[in-house]
Amino acid sequence: MTAAAPPVLLPPALLALMDKGISCIVGSCGLDMRPSIMRAVGSSITAGGAGVTVYISRSQSRQLLQDIASTGRIAVVFSEPATCVTVQLKTGNARIRSAQASDEAALARYLHAMEPQIQQVGFGPVYARAMLAHRLEDLVAISFEPSQAFDQTPGPKAGAVLGAP
Repeated sequence: MTAAAPPVLLPPALLALMDKGISCIVGSCGLDMRPSIMRAVGSSITAGGAGVTVYISRSQSRQLLQDIASTGRIAVVFSEPATCVTVQLKTGNARIRSAQASDEAALARYLHAMEPQIQQVGFGPVYARAMLAHRLEDLVAISFEPSQAFDQTPGPKAGAVLGAP
């Protein structure tokens, strides 16, 4: 039996940035290594960043969900639109479940946070609401514990490993 990977320890400022609600893209790949990708309509970070949950549309993400279900692999990119500060989290232990009424608060918080993010790059709140529109019964929640983290902010440190235990 292999030991679980040690948790990724991200700096508090980076966790706060991710937790405030910034752009979130979810990716995976199948056993054939062909990539799949989808924009999340919400995210939540547990205290200390040990757990992450992202929400995506089931009807728009069939391949991505199939890839995660068959491999457990997920890569999630959090990026602040106005600054391009970006972090990528990866793991091989993602779990999928149907979204529930108890997830609505996290989804509303994410939308509320994304409206000013999108405004900073020239798009009004109507655009954010359209981009993140969803029906709860169509959403899935994908939860995971990050095992790798990378600085993906454009510049000389892009690709640098973050959060070594």
